[in-house]
Amino acid sequence: MYDGDIIDPHHHLWDLTSGWYPWLTTDRSDEMVFGDPAPLAQNYMIPDYLANWSGLSLTKSVHITAAHAGVDATAETRWLQELAGAHGFPHGIVAGAALEQENVEWTLAAQAEFANVRGIRQIVSWHKNPVFNFCERSDILADAKWRRGFAMLNKFGLSFDLMLFPTQLPDALDLARAFPETRIILNHTGSPVDRDEAGLARWRDGMKSLSTADNVAVKISDLCAYDHDWTVASFRPFVRDTIEWFGVERCMFASDFPVALLHGSARQIYSAFMEIVADLSADEQCALFHDNAVNYYGL
Repeated sequence: MYDGDIIDPHHHLWDLTSGWYPWLTTDRSDEMVFGDPAPLAQNYMIPDYLANWSGLSLTKSVHITAAHAGVDATAETRWLQELAGAHGFPHGIVAGAALEQENVEWTLAAQAEFANVRGIRQIVSWHKNPVFNFCERSDILADAKWRRGFAMLNKFGLSFDLMLFPTQLPDALDLARAFPETRIILNHTGSPVDRDEAGLARWRDGMKSLSTADNVAVKISDLCAYDHDWTVASFRPFVRDTIEWFGVERCMFASDFPVALLHGSARQIYSAFMEIVADLSADEQCALFHDNAVNYYGL
C-alpha cells in the first residue's frame, strides 16, 4: 500500500476568539450533515492539525476557508498567511468571497494579493432538509449576479472550490461548461448525503455527467460526513467510481480535518484510501495522494 508523502488539499483551522465562526459559537445548531458540531467548538490550530497526522508523512497542506465572510473577507486570509510565515503550514489558501456582492471584484483582488492564496470557496450546498443546508438558495449557481462574480475568478488566476449536494450537480455542469477556462475543484466527492436508491442514482448520474467537463477535478474527502458508521467496503464504490469517471489525473485524496475526525482518525481514514487504491500503479497512487494537489493548487 502507498507509504509515500501526502499533501492534504482540504483542511480547516480556527481560533474561536476571532468571531469568524458563528456556526460553531453563537449560531451553533444541534445537528449538521456531519453530526453534532459541538465537539468542533474549540480552537483548532497548526499544532493540533499536525498532531492528528502523527505516523503519516504529511508534507504540505491547503487550508479551505470556514469563516463567515463578514465585512472583511480578507481577515481570515491575513491570519492564515501569518501562520504560514510562522509554521510553514498551510502552503496554499482557498479564501472566502461572496460572489454575488457588488464589491466582489475588490474582494477577489485583495485576496489574490496574499502569497499563498490559490482559489476561492463559497459554499453553495442546498438541501431540502434544512438541517443539512449551508446555503439559502438552491439555484445560486445559475444566478446572473453570482455568475458575474464567478466570471472574475480567472482574471485573478483563482480556482473555485465547489461544495454542493448532488441535486445541484446539473447546475455545476452548466457552470463548468459556461466558464471552461476556470478551474473548478469539487469538494467532498460531491457530498453523497442521500443514501436511498434514488439519492445514490442522482449522485452517480450527476458525477458521471460532470466528469465530461475537463475543467473540473474532485477531492475525495470526508465521505464519513455522509456515512458515520463507515467501513472500507462502504467507502470503496464512491472512491473507485469517482476515479473511474474523472480519471486518476483529476482526483485527489483530502482530509477535511477537523470535521472528518468526528468519525475517524487520520490513520483510519487514510488507511482506507490506501487499501482501496492499492491495486493502482505506484505513479497513480502518488498522483492521488500527492502530485495532483501540487498541480491543482500550484504548490
